[in-house]
Amino acid sequence: MTAPADLARRDTDSRRTEIAGAVRALIAERGFEGLRMRDIADRVGINIATLHYHIPSKEALITLVAQSLRDDFIAQHRAQPRENLSPLEQLRLEFSDFRDTFFNNPERLLVMGEMQERARRDPAVAAAMTPMRGYWHQQVRAILEAGRADGSFRADLEPAAAAAIVIGGMVAATKQPNPSAESLDRVFAEIERCVRNPSS
Repeated sequence: MTAPADLARRDTDSRRTEIAGAVRALIAERGFEGLRMRDIADRVGINIATLHYHIPSKEALITLVAQSLRDDFIAQHRAQPRENLSPLEQLRLEFSDFRDTFFNNPERLLVMGEMQERARRDPAVAAAMTPMRGYWHQQVRAILEAGRADGSFRADLEPAAAAAIVIGGMVAATKQPNPSAESLDRVFAEIERCVRNPSS
């Protein structure tokens, strides 16, 4: 038999998931500046008091959105195990995951972009987003370090700087006029050529 506390926790988790989804949809539609608590409550189908029970402050709202983004990216990462892949295969999988997100989950990148932009002026948003950016950078950096070590990437590669270039290039690929899968893949192929060992 399920304990009442477990049921209550499940209900709370479910409600918070609904709220996170509503907030993300509204940010994607209107931007962060257009976000209103009344609109969030209406989107979820709850009253303001219930919304404030689950999300008592602006900081809690920001944290909830950042956590939901992080959980999505972690789930995507875990859906395709990388343990037995070479560094080059892992890098290509990063490109593939990013392409999949852009075309099949565009809201995720829209919300990420809005949060990143807001983080420039809002310390609370910056505090929530910085660990996520750091996690992504560290993932790519680790792939580049492994590739340098096994000789598949350039011996003179500086992994931290190169990780910033790789991530920046991936994001910039989506800013092209009328981006397509083919145009993204051309950018990813150029990034790969920049890091690969020409003799490998």
